[in-house]
Amino acid sequence: MWATAVGVARVRALESERENALFSDPLAQAFAAAGGLWPSSPPPGDKEARRRRLGVAFSIVIRTKFLDDLLRQASASGIRQVVLLGAGMDSRAFRMDWPEGTRLFEVDTPAPLDFKASVLRQERATPRCERITVAVDLRDDWPGALAAAGHDPTAPTVWIAEGLLIYLPEDAVELLLARIGARSAAGSRMGLTLGSRGVIERFGADAVPGSAASLWVSEMPDDPVEWLAGHGWEAGSHTLRERAAAYGRPISTPPRGEEQPGGLISAVRR
Repeated sequence: MWATAVGVARVRALESERENALFSDPLAQAFAAAGGLWPSSPPPGDKEARRRRLGVAFSIVIRTKFLDDLLRQASASGIRQVVLLGAGMDSRAFRMDWPEGTRLFEVDTPAPLDFKASVLRQERATPRCERITVAVDLRDDWPGALAAAGHDPTAPTVWIAEGLLIYLPEDAVELLLARIGARSAAGSRMGLTLGSRGVIERFGADAVPGSAASLWVSEMPDDPVEWLAGHGWEAGSHTLRERAAAYGRPISTPPRGEEQPGGLISAVRR
């Protein structure tokens, strides 16, 4: 899974080089290079495979901007605790401006955190907030590990699960949300990305074994807003097409049939 996180870093590095980039991630190129994904590998000869690859990369760019904005809004509301679940090569602790007193917890397994630490040392990177790594598998007692690291469940938290839930079976997703809810004070916020309906069929059917798409198992529920209400969250659902247009990157191809609820989720704990 953490090799996939390096692939995400490569996408962010390419976006950061654009003249009209939606964000700047100076560390992304270092992560991609250390992981053997820089410079860019040549596109595959299969036009359909290339189209799918570009589609995934585009979704990563849009979701990154979406969650950046959500985090800024959460900070502006006074939240000073951030938890990145399955943090991977996320560099928000280093590339975003954080209010004084912000504590950012990166939860992931030891392997990606160790790899990341080696690159950060090499780059002499300095976080812009208090950054706390929590080395634990999300299938284990990560709430206990998070508590031991200093997370305060009585204070509001903004939780981010980016590109994570699509890899978890339905029961694991439900357990993750229950655990998040148990540590979320009123006013906490949450940003999720969900696999849209049919994405596994479109991208995973002929995916190369071991590739990211071959590991996808979970799509979004039919009504994500109602689903999250059942977990105690007041949520909004946004489509990739909506957010892309808002960011000045409209999708030129027409939608496939009726647009379904979107997989970019912002939520508030009531």
